[in-house]
Amino acid sequence: MSAVTNTTSSEPENQQTARGVVKRKPVFVKVGDLKPGTNGHTLAVKVLSSTTVLDKKVRNTSSFSGRPGGSNTRIAECLVGDETGTILFTARNDQVDLMKAGSTVIIRNAKIDMFKGSMRLAVDKWGRIEVTDPATFTVKEDNNLSLVEYELVNVTE
Repeated sequence: MSAVTNTTSSEPENQQTARGVVKRKPVFVKVGDLKPGTNGHTLAVKVLSSTTVLDKKVRNTSSFSGRPGGSNTRIAECLVGDETGTILFTARNDQVDLMKAGSTVIIRNAKIDMFKGSMRLAVDKWGRIEVTDPATFTVKEDNNLSLVEYELVNVTE
């Protein structure tokens, strides 16, 4: 018996880890392609601005919050973008330190949260943010997806 292998596959090469798990190569999406209610996005973006909206200190070390050490809660809204547009990114706790204005970051496994009818980009515990080399693209600042207001409409047939 002989096996025929297709060497002209259009699928990207996959990487196999030590445990035998096959990892897919990331597919980078552009900010302009983001839609409400979607997740699993990988983006390379520039941080245009970062504004702290919550910096809550814990009063004592024996908090009942369930988080180890009762650490502080920090939230920042960061305007990030690429050559297709911009969107507000909600950075939480340690993520705030990575999102400095002027830096370029790769955001992995991001999701779109809806806040007051507009889109926000966020990364939960399953995602990752990496600071990378400065990007060569120019950010398109006149297409802010967070300024578009969405309304949930029930369709009856």
